[in-house]
Parts: sequence; structure tokens; C-alpha cells
Amino acid sequence: MKKLLRTFIITLIPLLMVVACKHQTKEEEVSPENTAEIKKNTDHITKEVYTDDFGDQLEIAINETHNTAVVRLNGKTYDLKKSDELPEFTAADAFYQFSDVRGEVTFLKKDYNMVLFHHKKNKTSSSDTKMASY
Repeated sequence: MKKLLRTFIITLIPLLMVVACKHQTKEEEVSPENTAEIKKNTDHITKEVYTDDFGDQLEIAINETHNTAVVRLNGKTYDLKKSDELPEFTAADAFYQFSDVRGEVTFLKKDYNMVLFHHKKNKTSSSDTKMASY
């Protein structure tokens, strides 16, 4: 019985040591997470929040590196692609369109031509500059 117990312990201890010593290498720990963070840091992203006359808030995140826009309105998120054909900044998909043209921010549903959000940016006042008349 003692011989059986001794051989069992002698074979069990090295087996437990091998299993306990296995761990992830540094390459496995660093590689997947850091590459995602590096890609995020290299993208040029601008975020803005607009509030319309009704108190609704529209949050827009524009990724200028990939020419995409993420629009959040009323708890829903819309991923849009920038359109080069339309003026200034316009992004759209098959159903929705976001545009920021001459200080007017508009988010609409294309199928019904329904405006979901509209906001006019405040223009800088030119009353501070005075023009001379002769």
C-alpha cells in the first residue's frame, strides 16, 4: 500500500507542476488588445452633440479616416457612409441621411422624406465688426 501511495505521489506531483506552470506568453497577452487600441488611436474622430428646439439630442461621431459617421438619436444608433457627391458633409445609408450644410444639421429618413432631427448652428455675429462708409 505504501509503495502504491508513493508511486502515485511521485507521478502526481510532476504532473501538477506541469499543469500549474502553463501560462500565457507575453506575445499572447499583448498582441490582440494592443493592436485594436493602436487602430483606434490612429483614426481621426470628431464628436458633436446637437440639441433641437424640441429638446431632442443628436450625437454624431465622424471618423474622417474611414469616411463614416455614427449617429445616435433617441437611443438608436445608425452607421452611415460619407457621400462625396453631395455638398459639405453628408453621410447616408439605404434608409437614412445625415447632412451638415452651411450650419444646418439635418437627419432624415429617405423613404418618407421625414425629418427626424433639424438644428441650425448659431452663426457668429458680424455686429462686432464695423464697416466704414465714405
